[in-house]
Amino acid sequence: MSVAMAGPVLERISRSLEQLRRSERKVADVVLADPRRVVPMTLAELAELAEVSQPTIVRFANAIGCDGFHDFRIQLAQSVALGVPATQSVIEAQDDTATTVGKIFDFSITSLDHVRRHLDLDAIARAVDTLASCSHIVFIGLGASGIVAMDAEQKFPLFGVPCSAPIDTHQQFLAASTSRPGTAFVAISNTGRTVSILDTVRVARERGATVIGITGGPSPLAELSNIALVVESLDNTDVYTPTISRLAQLVVVDTLATMVLLRREESALEDIRTMKSRLSRMRSGMPRS
Repeated sequence: MSVAMAGPVLERISRSLEQLRRSERKVADVVLADPRRVVPMTLAELAELAEVSQPTIVRFANAIGCDGFHDFRIQLAQSVALGVPATQSVIEAQDDTATTVGKIFDFSITSLDHVRRHLDLDAIARAVDTLASCSHIVFIGLGASGIVAMDAEQKFPLFGVPCSAPIDTHQQFLAASTSRPGTAFVAISNTGRTVSILDTVRVARERGATVIGITGGPSPLAELSNIALVVESLDNTDVYTPTISRLAQLVVVDTLATMVLLRREESALEDIRTMKSRLSRMRSGMPRS
């Protein structure tokens, strides 16, 4: 399958609109307008709804990379389960509660699946190796990425590694200046172009730290990092939809944390189980044993 025909079928239809014949475009418009309605349809029912011939439906399926109508229905069902494309999730001011909730969840699910399919798994594995063997971790970010850095700071100390997540740019620079070999310096920036983050990363590299950059695409941060984790989220120009870059960064941090945890010995895992049990008792007001 070519690059143009890669990805969930709804995304492929959206990308192929300009290349489709006029009759095939009619089918595409019907599918994109209400994909859930189309999933259970027979060939004849879809042809009638789109006002085209049945052979046109088959040609449409082949044009978007499917092996006939049956394969199209299977892929459409899978794509619907993941959520509709971002182009179909634009929120309107007049949308009611159910529509707005549906669109936000659809957009988030589809976007996160897009991130997952474009992650460099080798880079993830190298980042885990670094985080599992380092002596100290520093997480930095600003704005929404700063919130992700603070979330990461809560997770990794559970594994016996000292962590910090300075939120002030001066504190971040000081943390970089006192880094040393054995320090993992995790810089989070969707644009990868924030000047203070880049200056801080340069200093951390000079001090011998291993820099892991979590960024949204090719960027100066990716170039400066020893390990670049490119978290490629869908373009989002709709003012109403959630900040997918933040959600994607949080999931990547959870992935790294889980994989580092799996590297720990059983005694460390038992310590975490004990800690979580005690936290549960604190929340419920039960006396400690």
